[in-house]
Amino acid sequence: MNRWTVDLHCDTLLKLQQHGCSLEDAPGHICLDMLTDCGALLQCFAAFIPMYDRAEKYRITMSPWEFFQHQAALFDWEMARASERIRPVRSVGEIEENAAHDRVSALLTLEDGACIDGKIERVQALYDAGVRLVTLTWNYENSLGYPNSPDDALHAKGLKPFGLEAVEEMNRLGMVVDVSHLSEGGFYDVARVSKAPFVASHSCARSLCRHSRNLTDAQLRTLGDRGGVCGVNFYSAFLRDGAEHSTNDDILRHMRHIADKAGLEALALGSDFDGIDCRLEMENYRGLSRFTERIADAFGYDAAEKICSQNALRVLREVIG
Repeated sequence: MNRWTVDLHCDTLLKLQQHGCSLEDAPGHICLDMLTDCGALLQCFAAFIPMYDRAEKYRITMSPWEFFQHQAALFDWEMARASERIRPVRSVGEIEENAAHDRVSALLTLEDGACIDGKIERVQALYDAGVRLVTLTWNYENSLGYPNSPDDALHAKGLKPFGLEAVEEMNRLGMVVDVSHLSEGGFYDVARVSKAPFVASHSCARSLCRHSRNLTDAQLRTLGDRGGVCGVNFYSAFLRDGAEHSTNDDILRHMRHIADKAGLEALALGSDFDGIDCRLEMENYRGLSRFTERIADAFGYDAAEKICSQNALRVLREVIG
């Protein structure tokens, strides 16, 4: 098996919890057979922290820190029960070792630093639990900073003093800072403070779709200049204004734009599988496997290798080792 696909973001852990199932029989965009059969090199699994209305929607009464621990335990359990086919990693060397034995690699990430809750020692605790990438905010303010907003004044708000401290701690430990969902002001604070490349794990281009979650051309250029990557999100609302159906052509359109503004080396995959509810032309991870052929047709095989894995691996190698 030629394993060559790195996906920087999915919400499959929450899907497993919601449905009370395992990765082997998961009903969503990703399951174990899809990953092992379709060329997955590395899948990043986000521990998403539901807050406020989202916590109510999912009937979650645990504190954010307790919920992270629950998600991390679920991740560890899934990895242990299927260790012949998929294994957790904490370095690029471990990814390469798994690939040599035709195993998929899995990286635990955190979506929403709300669970850090102003306690700097929790960044170390996240690292010790295997987290190597942290999406600083989701759609709510937390102790680190502010989320994206259609309100220009709110969107301009940056990281809080504790957020700056946390970014520096992530740099020290070797954790990737992720600016997807973050305010534009927060983005530029990360660009100013972070000594390591950072990423937008699942974002698109705002010039093509006017959503505050997307990155402006100036942000894309900054991300590329700092050696980071943007994982293109497959959600229709981030691909085309008013779209309810995600098409492969729209994804390619954003890929071309990001490559043009940030550079080919800044382009990666960030599907948001199991976190998006629109109709997808590619349907699921099996469709992503076929979509990589479209990427190769559009960019050439060598460039497709960079987009599908090598760009993301470069950042991971530089930051986490």
